[in-house]
Amino acid sequence: MTFLAQALKIKDQTIAWRRDLHRHPELGFKEVRTAQIVADELTRLGMDVTTGVGKTGVVGMLLGAAETPVLLLRFDMDALRIQEETGAVYASQNPGVMHACGHDAHTAVGLSVARLLAARRESLPGTIKFVFQPAEELDGGAAHMIADGVLTKPTPDYVMGMHVWNERPVGWYGLTPGPSMAGADIFTVRVSGKGGHGAQPHITRDPILAVAHIVTALQSIVSRNVNPLDSAVVSVTQLESGTANNIIPQEAVFTGTLRSFKPEVGALIKDRFYTLIETIAGAMGCQAEIDFIKVTEPVINDPRLAALMGQVAAAVDPGAKVDTAFQTMGGEDFSLMMQTIPGCFMMVGSANPERGLDYGHHHPKFDIDEACLPYAVAILAQGAVEVLESGR
Repeated sequence: MTFLAQALKIKDQTIAWRRDLHRHPELGFKEVRTAQIVADELTRLGMDVTTGVGKTGVVGMLLGAAETPVLLLRFDMDALRIQEETGAVYASQNPGVMHACGHDAHTAVGLSVARLLAARRESLPGTIKFVFQPAEELDGGAAHMIADGVLTKPTPDYVMGMHVWNERPVGWYGLTPGPSMAGADIFTVRVSGKGGHGAQPHITRDPILAVAHIVTALQSIVSRNVNPLDSAVVSVTQLESGTANNIIPQEAVFTGTLRSFKPEVGALIKDRFYTLIETIAGAMGCQAEIDFIKVTEPVINDPRLAALMGQVAAAVDPGAKVDTAFQTMGGEDFSLMMQTIPGCFMMVGSANPERGLDYGHHHPKFDIDEACLPYAVAILAQGAVEVLESGR
C-alpha cells in the first residue's frame, strides 16, 4: 500500500487530531496539553520519548533497520493571542487564543507521519527524530530546543519541516532551492529629547519631530542602498509618545522589523539603520538608543533536498503544482536548525477560496481546507524514506 493510500486511510484521525488541537490552543511554552497528546501517541508507537525539551517540546526517536543516517522531522505546536472569528464547530474554546497559523495542522501531520513510518520501522533505512517544537511564534522555541541538545545524541544528517500556506490552494507545494523565507530582526528605538510646553517648542528638543524624520528616512534604505535585484523590508510598526496635546514629551519610542534573504543584505540594512537614526537624532538635539533582537535566520533550502522533495510531491500527488521560485518575507525559526545541517522546508497549499478558506495567516478567520493534510502526510513520509535512502 502506498503512503498516500495509508494517509487517506487515516485521514479521519489526522483531522480529528487537528480539530481537537484547534479547540484547545496553547501559547508558546504553555503547550502542556498538546505536548502530552504528542508524547502519549509517540510512546504508543514504541518510540523512545523525551519531554520537556526546550521547556515544553517533545522528541521521539524512531529506530529503523539502520542507525544512520538520521533525519530530523520538526513540527511546531503553539498558537497565537488572537480571538477566533471563524464560527467553525471546532473553534477555539480558549478565549483570546487561536491556532491562526496552522500549527495545529502541523502537529496532526507529524503524528500521522509518525504512525505511518512506525509501521514500517523494520525496513526504515535509518533513524527518524520526531521533534515537536514549542513557541515558534517569536518566543525562541527552536533556540531553546537547540540549547537543550535537540541537534545532538544523535546529530541529524538532515532536517525537514513543513508549513500549511493559505496564500496558495490545495495541490500547490513550495519547494524552492536556496532562500525561501526571510531572516528577521525586531528593533526598538528610544529617542530622547527635552520636553516642554507645546506653545514653546523653541526651548525644547522635540523627539516626535526627530522620529518623524527618522521613520521617513528609513524608507530610503531599501530604495537607495539595497541592490534592486535583492529583496528586503524595513517596517516601522509601532510608535508611542506623549501624554497630552499641549506637552512636548521627553521621549518617543518606535518598534518594527528588518527582513532579508541574504546575511550580507541584513548587515547592510542594519549598518544604514544605525547611521541614519544616530545622525538624524543628533542633528535635532536628541539622543537615540537602539536595541535589536534576532528572531530568525533566512530559511535556505538545500538544493538537493528541495529537488528530491519536489519529485516526491509530484509522484505522490499527480495534480501537484511544485513551485520552485516561491519566496516570502515571513520568518520561521526552523531556520536555526538548518544553519549547519542540510535541510528542506516545504510549504503546502491549504486554501480553498470557494469555501471561504483563504484568510491569511494570523487572521481571526484563518482556517484551512483539510483536504491538504493527507497529501502532506504522504509526501513527508515518502520523502523521509527517500532522503534516508539517498544518504546511505
